[in-house]
Parts: sequence; structure tokens; C-alpha cells
Amino acid sequence: MFALVAALLFVLALIFQIAGVAVGTVVTVTTLAIAGLIFVALHLAGVGAGWSLKK
Repeated sequence: MFALVAALLFVLALIFQIAGVAVGTVVTVTTLAIAGLIFVALHLAGVGAGWSLKK
């Protein structure tokens, strides 16, 4: 799940970089990339590995 969130953040960062868009002063390409790296690190650390969408 964290890997999917990271991929989404990286895609958004890429689109923002190509379009030259920044949403305010807080959400920039750099903050999206750092957030994506944090989610990749969580995924690789095994956080949330026990989660399942099935009941």
C-alpha cells in the first residue's frame, strides 16, 4: 500500500515539474518527492505488511 502511495506522489511530482506548477509554498516538487521517498522507506521497512483488504 505504501508503495502505491509513493508511486502516486512521484507521478504528481513529475507532472508538477514538467508543468512548472507549485501549489502554494508548502506543496512543491521537492516536498512531494521527499514524501514519496518516506513512503518507499516505510514500504521497504515492512511497515504495514500485515494489512489486507480482505476481511
